[in-house]
Amino acid sequence: MEWDALSLLEAGQDRPLIERRSVLRDGFYETQAKTMIERVPPAAGIAQQWSVSPYRGCAHACLGCGARAGHRRLGLDAGRDFDTRIVVKANAAARLRRELARWDGAPLAVGLSGDCYQQAEQTYRQMPGIITALRDAAVPFTVYTKSPLVLRDAALLASSGAQVAISIAFVDERIRRAVEPGAPSAQARLELVAALTEAGVACRVLMAPVLPLLSDATDQLAATVRRIAASGAAGVEAIVLRLPPATRRWYLSWLRQAHPALAERYEELYDRAGLPACGYEQRILGQIAQLCRPYGLSFGPPAPPAPAPARAAQLSLV
Repeated sequence: MEWDALSLLEAGQDRPLIERRSVLRDGFYETQAKTMIERVPPAAGIAQQWSVSPYRGCAHACLGCGARAGHRRLGLDAGRDFDTRIVVKANAAARLRRELARWDGAPLAVGLSGDCYQQAEQTYRQMPGIITALRDAAVPFTVYTKSPLVLRDAALLASSGAQVAISIAFVDERIRRAVEPGAPSAQARLELVAALTEAGVACRVLMAPVLPLLSDATDQLAATVRRIAASGAAGVEAIVLRLPPATRRWYLSWLRQAHPALAERYEELYDRAGLPACGYEQRILGQIAQLCRPYGLSFGPPAPPAPAPARAAQLSLV
């Protein structure tokens, strides 16, 4: 599978923009973020309208990740570079604190442009500072992740009133190895849900992305919901695969090789913006909602998490 890089280079330069605006350290591009709070594209399908991400790019290498376009703006490609050339916003927590000082309190999603608990977090430990900043500002937030590393911060997340959404789109390991090659197995993520719940963290499952014609059969959906229910998750939110342009090219390149008979059907199913046909999407979401009922699982976007009380600055006695 090949990918042609989109070279957004400044005049007279032959290096990607990110390479000229960052420090390469231990394989990561360290940069100083000018802003941390970013608008979430409406097509993303999640409840929050604004997000915070300490990393751009993701070692989980999920083919259908909708954040791939961000790498093109850095002079990198939205395919292999997104999976392997991770950008670290080294000043993430400090910059976020400054922005939260004038924030209106709207709920934030954490970790959309790259899993906030991917391998880079083991090195940079950005999340404790980000969680603390959000807690101190009393801003409700939801952490989106696939990684067991989130357990490291379970106590801090619980005390901050955060919600965690663990992405488990399907439980078929063959599909996972093909489309989420760098991510933990579904079983590992189900165990993660149970561990977070036991630690007192409000934990839901983001059943996303449901892959048309690959993971959307009734028996596949039923098996996934059944195992989610057994994990102790508080509820399920589902999203059918989105294919914005940068993601679409990468995903369909793989599909034509792995499942050539499906490529034409995908072209018919998706519009130019990368959204699935409304009738198809509503049918799949309706099936999942119905499957959740016998288990008492709530379905759909959750109510915003209640933030921890804002912490007043301590007065100096000097």
